[in-house]
Amino acid sequence: MDVEILRMEKISKRFPGVIALDDVTFSVLKGEVHALVGENGAGKSTLMKILTGAYQEDEGTIILRGEKVSIPNTHYAQQLGLSIIYQELNLLPDLSVAQNIFLGREKLGKYRLLDYRSMLKETTHLLNQLGVDIAPNYLIRELRVAQQQMVEIAKALSFNADIVIMDEPTASLSDSEVIKLFEIIRSLKGKGVTIIYISHRLEEIFKIADRATVLKDGKSMGTYNVSELNQEKLVSLMVGRTLSETYPPKSSKVGELLFELKNITVPPILKSVNLQIRRGEVVGLFGLVGAGRSELAKTIFGVLIPTQGEIIMNGQSLKTLTPKKAISSGVGFVPEDRKIEGLCLGLSVKENCTLPISDKLKTGIFISKADEEHITQKYVTELKIKTPSFLQKVKFLSGGNQQKVVLAKWLANDPHFLIFDEPTRGIDVGAKAEIYQIIRELANKGNGILMISSELPEILGMSDRIYVMHDGTIVKEFFSSEAVAEEKIMYYATGTHKNG
Repeated sequence: MDVEILRMEKISKRFPGVIALDDVTFSVLKGEVHALVGENGAGKSTLMKILTGAYQEDEGTIILRGEKVSIPNTHYAQQLGLSIIYQELNLLPDLSVAQNIFLGREKLGKYRLLDYRSMLKETTHLLNQLGVDIAPNYLIRELRVAQQQMVEIAKALSFNADIVIMDEPTASLSDSEVIKLFEIIRSLKGKGVTIIYISHRLEEIFKIADRATVLKDGKSMGTYNVSELNQEKLVSLMVGRTLSETYPPKSSKVGELLFELKNITVPPILKSVNLQIRRGEVVGLFGLVGAGRSELAKTIFGVLIPTQGEIIMNGQSLKTLTPKKAISSGVGFVPEDRKIEGLCLGLSVKENCTLPISDKLKTGIFISKADEEHITQKYVTELKIKTPSFLQKVKFLSGGNQQKVVLAKWLANDPHFLIFDEPTRGIDVGAKAEIYQIIRELANKGNGILMISSELPEILGMSDRIYVMHDGTIVKEFFSSEAVAEEKIMYYATGTHKNG
């Protein structure tokens, strides 16, 4: 018999000028994996912050384990067995695993001295429950992201949490690490732990969730058994359009050769890579983690220096390529990690948009404020960047709008060739569709596009041509993505062709 462990009834929350949640009801069963999906701004985070005590609802009722509760703060939420694991992991890198798990509630022994041995023992027990082999005295900074996430899960369980909220848990994980996480989620479910699972990766919903609740513009669009849904219907509920409308029509006007790599080698990663990009085409690059995709992008942009081979742009060989020379040659690079490599989070939208062309905006020793604002206005309008002002720091924008700011700064430099490394990672379905449209429009204007992605539907939906990487080199080229099966691409990406 299904037992309702949590019910948030008719929850409303208003901020100045914004109705974040409007009469939302959200019900969760004991021991289920319940997906909470919706675009950025749909209300998912607000609803979960109310549940975990970070916000207070304006109207509505929370019923937990059959009893009406008020959750005034996050500490009280933890006492109630509610725990949240954020996408941005909340761990202190210079403390050990055990110290992080018991931070603020350290175990004390005789004479009220710190009982570190007891914390180590209990941490080992928690990690063993998860089937995770991590030494409890390791420093957090010594761990991979996936291992840090396991520490966060262990920390949640240390509160005796029976409702665990996971916010974009796979955003920084490899495919094998995602499989391990799903195994742990299924194990927790088997022990009666309830998981509320938030993800923009819709294919994950169908692999791990029992039910899904869809939010749109602060309203509930309903709760469904995942077995009753498909991606087409889920996308339609989230954004009001079908999956087939997500990808724009492909190009029919591919021009002359714009960019070429000949036998590029960067030991020990890249091995004799050959690649061509023509004007007006979107070329997809697919490979599994470790194949060398991001390293290839960084080589094209001059970050990594090849020991042999040739890079040709517009028919001219580029010697001793550096990022500065790449930029001046008309190359733009939207990196995989926008927050670390693509943006200055503490600077404004205006400052980020004009950063690569700041020298061009100088009149004497000063930057022309009028030109700076004119360029920013142009790309905020063209790319539909949602920001209250040009002076807004980019760290306060949504993931999709941050990605648009990264793109704006390169478009301001009038590039001919753009590299997109995981262009839609961590952004919602609606923002993805906007990014796809921008990429296609750039190609239609005669730019060459290299798009690197781990998502096969994205590769197939966007690419005019596809390269597949395995073990540091290109192993297959598909000249049209129209009739290519995902299984065929994976056949080469996994290296299975070597044994065929």
